[in-house]
Amino acid sequence: MAELTPIIQLGNPVLRQKAAWVDNVSDESVQQLIDDLIATVAKANGVGIAAPQIAEQKRLFIVASRPNPRYPNAPEMEPTAMINPKIVARSTEVVKGWEGCLSVPGIRGLVPRYQAIEVEYTDRYGKLQKQEFTDFVARIFQHEYDHLDGIVFVDRLENSLDMITEQEYQNRVVNKT
Repeated sequence: MAELTPIIQLGNPVLRQKAAWVDNVSDESVQQLIDDLIATVAKANGVGIAAPQIAEQKRLFIVASRPNPRYPNAPEMEPTAMINPKIVARSTEVVKGWEGCLSVPGIRGLVPRYQAIEVEYTDRYGKLQKQEFTDFVARIFQHEYDHLDGIVFVDRLENSLDMITEQEYQNRVVNKT
């Protein structure tokens, strides 16, 4: 049974560590971790979550794009476990877009990311997957991928003026006031 797991916050040293390679995808603890991450990201209204965010130092994250109060215009996709992911190619085009993080509550930042990426990862069934992501889903992947290397989105801001509160983001961007 999946459990909701506490999300660690910015300042916890675990968020700044490199995650370890997952050797056995079929291990019961890995499968439980996947279920727990999926339940936790859904409850938190996130569109992605990485294992280090719940203090599990494994190279595993969930991409779960769907419209919700934090991201009302997000595209719909099934929650997908991505284990030992790699970015194998990327576009030359970099675009800035708003990001938040379940481990950095109350803050949004305008973060530069590659517009399109080609990735490889192992799925929860042990199969190697190769996909291309663009736009918002590419942004989610890159954001979660950073967590595996101890990088948080605020590290990617070009300057402090690219940071606003969640409330201001909701007023400015979501409600367009």
